[in-house]
Amino acid sequence: MRKLIVIAALLGCYPVLFVASAWPAPVLFGVAAAVSYAAEYAAARVARRLPELLAMVHLGTTLRFAARQTAALLLVARTAGADSPWFVALAAGMLAIHGVRAAHSGLAMRLVRTLSNLPITTRNLDVSALRIPKMPPRWLRDVRSVRFLYLDALPVLGAASGAVAAAVGAGVAVAAGAAGALALLPYVRRALPLTDKARVIEVVSEQVRAYRPEVILYFSGATAAAYQARMWLPTLERGNRRAIVVLRERGMARHLEPSSLPMVCIPSSADLMSFRALSSAKLCLYVSNVGRNVHMLRIPTLRSAFLNHGDSDKEASFNPFSRVYDEVWVAGPAGRDRYRRAKVGVRDECIHEVGRPQLEGISTKGPGLPYRTVLYAPTWEGWNDDLLHTSLITMGPRIVRALLDHDPPLRVIYKPHPLTGHRDRRALRAHRKIVAMMEGAELAETKARHPSRAAGETPRIRHLIVTGPEPHLYDCFNQCDLLISDISSVVADFLASEKPYAVTNVAGLPEHAFHERYPSTEAGVLLGADLAGLAEFLDGEDTLARARVKLRSYLFGPEYPDALTRFNAAVERVFAGS
Repeated sequence: MRKLIVIAALLGCYPVLFVASAWPAPVLFGVAAAVSYAAEYAAARVARRLPELLAMVHLGTTLRFAARQTAALLLVARTAGADSPWFVALAAGMLAIHGVRAAHSGLAMRLVRTLSNLPITTRNLDVSALRIPKMPPRWLRDVRSVRFLYLDALPVLGAASGAVAAAVGAGVAVAAGAAGALALLPYVRRALPLTDKARVIEVVSEQVRAYRPEVILYFSGATAAAYQARMWLPTLERGNRRAIVVLRERGMARHLEPSSLPMVCIPSSADLMSFRALSSAKLCLYVSNVGRNVHMLRIPTLRSAFLNHGDSDKEASFNPFSRVYDEVWVAGPAGRDRYRRAKVGVRDECIHEVGRPQLEGISTKGPGLPYRTVLYAPTWEGWNDDLLHTSLITMGPRIVRALLDHDPPLRVIYKPHPLTGHRDRRALRAHRKIVAMMEGAELAETKARHPSRAAGETPRIRHLIVTGPEPHLYDCFNQCDLLISDISSVVADFLASEKPYAVTNVAGLPEHAFHERYPSTEAGVLLGADLAGLAEFLDGEDTLARARVKLRSYLFGPEYPDALTRFNAAVERVFAGS
């Protein structure tokens, strides 16, 4: 209802403005003008789609404000006369408002472009010599200068009171706008030295050379894929060699969890390949197979090793692209066997087993609650149908419904893959349906439960939907008793907990063929499209405990020495051979 009121006000007030100005009817004009300003402000917050649609038919924000100003000029012309000096002053003031807005937009655009397009940006490096200025408040650096348009409220509303008030209002508005534009000048002046690309690169180079990095973690990708690099940061922080993170996408560092590791973002391939400050490094680690890897792979003095961003039975864990790296690091014997079976050209002597250091914090104990907790963590739909392993589309809502309806009650933690819905909208629709189901279950329980809980009553179960980086996946492992997932590294990593798990058989393969193709599922319960095994998984006896312990060793290697020791040993081996 509120949205309809805003839409009606925004679309209806402008015709009223012109009728009132031509009449002339100053009071009606003043009311219509006030309503139009309120509707403009509310539309950007309540009916966001409306301003976009109006802009598509050439009725954008600037044109609507100009139409209101034209109506004010018409009103003054009708009441004071077009030959009145106040009318001329008002017309000049209206033009001046747009002039100061244009000046502000130009300055804001210059500032934002300078600070947003530095050849190199850093994190955890001292680049104070560059004297990078802080960004001004958001409203002051808005390159569209929309707020400056609202200054015309002074002359427009003043027109309802007379020509003098309108002209004076225009003068005040111009002065305020000019002050806003002038307020940007110190920021722009301080940012001018940053347009010297060579100097910016040299200052950053000095700091990197002083740090003398030995290992590089290289990452390029979408912000939704930042988890791929994020999972390796704690391991490198605890390593024996000085590590630095090299990023390619601007702003990516914001999406990596707090880390003490120095980071440099170099978007340009030419700048990256000529950045000599990294010459002290001997090893570059890659976490994903993307096209921009080639820019770093072309540096001959760096030995390359592919870490991947999870150890799973997915095709990404034995991608033919892995042949471009000098080495491929896998968690355990299972990773080596995947490449052997796939026969994608990765030689056995290039494969090294380094464990999964990230898994050290995963507990083998449950959360110890009076009810059991089930984690449902489906993967995403993959880059093509051959890589589609997600259960969301065909099974997800039914799985969650069964968990919510289970007796005795279960707590449900739902954590979808960060890229869910990236390729297939059906996955996004299924995700939204699950979220609605879980929120509905929470609401129903809240309404059914009396504020003063009777003695002995089951404690309230708070389901959890995790769509951001927190809580971390491994924290979800520690909060659950059981896992339901798809073919992904989630299954493999969960084996570190030795807790029961179930895996969805989306392709409908025979059980023997499924386990043979996806070895990480051998110690889990298989769930087909009919969910026939779900009840037994939730309520039956756990007969696979020993199988999980055995499979864990196959996936991650021996417990001793620990994974971090093996990872550091792999790094040292590279340096010993260089």
